[in-house]
Amino acid sequence: MHTTARGLARACAAFALTLLTIAAVTAAAPAPALAAPGGIYTGMGNCPLSSSALRNPTNLQVGCVVAKTGGGSFTIGTTTVPLTAPINLQFGIFWPAGAPVVDFPDGSSANIYTVVPPANGRTLTTTPIQVPIPGIANIIPGVTSIFAQVELAGPITAFVPLATGEPFPVFVMPIRLRLINALLGVACFLGSNSTPLILRPRTGTTSPPPPNTPITGDPGVIDFVPDPNGFEASVLSFTGARLVDNSFGAPGATGCGLFGALNGLVNAAFGLSQAGPGHNTAILANVSTSLAIDSSISDLTAALAAS
Repeated sequence: MHTTARGLARACAAFALTLLTIAAVTAAAPAPALAAPGGIYTGMGNCPLSSSALRNPTNLQVGCVVAKTGGGSFTIGTTTVPLTAPINLQFGIFWPAGAPVVDFPDGSSANIYTVVPPANGRTLTTTPIQVPIPGIANIIPGVTSIFAQVELAGPITAFVPLATGEPFPVFVMPIRLRLINALLGVACFLGSNSTPLILRPRTGTTSPPPPNTPITGDPGVIDFVPDPNGFEASVLSFTGARLVDNSFGAPGATGCGLFGALNGLVNAAFGLSQAGPGHNTAILANVSTSLAIDSSISDLTAALAAS
């Protein structure tokens, strides 16, 4: 059993690291989705255009966002795992009447948007993953293998799509990871609502605490396309971007096994004794993002419906 538990812990670590990316699941109530828009608005059918937040008449701008991360790697403590599964994100945004901006060292500035969950309530969509436990034949899924779920541990905040090449996060995302297995139980978490892993990826250069040293992302290829049907909406896209963060800390495991008996094995597998700020790194590669933006919610709704 001791060997099995260690194998399970190692598998938990490997599986968890492949999922710790720009990803989260919100608790918003589902709402009717748009008919699938096409053209420059492809993938935006679940934009929450009917939400009260986006329909607030004092908003200065409203928008829809879809993004896909195609690669990269994640390091926590002493373990590094490549990110091999595509991760898709979608949500709405608005720029409120207060017009919040961030000022950059070069004298430029960029809008800070508020994020609204998509109409179907799922900010993240990806293919479910099952990972066998090393050294154990996978006979009974969930017993001889591991399932995991990344959960939002608080709201996504401070979305700044035009922080291109700047030393400022594109967004702030608190997450927790639920590890599910018959041995671990259903209340095993890495991170929690009170002590989440907080990701602040950027396309510019980081300023991490030691021993990590600065690393630099890449905004990718930027394009701007006006609505083809004469509406005021337009789409800003970023293709092949690279977002990086090596300043976040990783809290210890909780609730793993009976009365938390396996917390120590999960912590050892991650190397969490060496996972404070300055010991972890997230590199999100080949990120493609499309942002539809408009000053009018009615115009944006009509633009998507006509596409």
